Amino acid sequence: MRRLLAVTMVVAVLAVGAGCSADRSGGAAPAGATAEVSGPAAGSGGAPGGLTGTPVGGGVTGGNAQVCAEAQQAGATAVREYVAELGRMVAAVGAGDTATADAARTRAQTALAGWRAALREQSARSTDPQLKTLLSDLGTEVAALGGDVESIDETELDRLQQRLDQLCAR
Repeated sequence: MRRLLAVTMVVAVLAVGAGCSADRSGGAAPAGATAEVSGPAAGSGGAPGGLTGTPVGGGVTGGNAQVCAEAQQAGATAVREYVAELGRMVAAVGAGDTATADAARTRAQTALAGWRAALREQSARSTDPQLKTLLSDLGTEVAALGGDVESIDETELDRLQQRLDQLCAR
């Protein structure tokens, strides 16, 4: 039951982040569009501006806009695949089908490896130091996910995804 709850939480958290980033048209969001999302987070000490302390507004320009778009698309695709495979894995474990569970775990890990590789590639392409660091941090968090449902830190992943969404919307 605990695993099912963890999968449900991951689906909810990641689907919201992926859904929000997929709804964007090619242009930047209005400056006030992220004001509610970028307010002080619990335990952040009430820092003004974005979650990273960066003021809302500004702009990711040139090739960095493409880096953002590709990183967000890679994330949305990987999350869909990862969550689907985790669901299959949990169902197979519940049914006592270890072969199917192992195959689903392998496919979930492959989805994460692809996402991690895309994040590293986009980090290398970025000329914005904040974006480069954030993509590297996301890659590290994705690497930590693995196929173990209980190892998922959905709070940290959601926080990093919000930072990416905010930074890319500037």
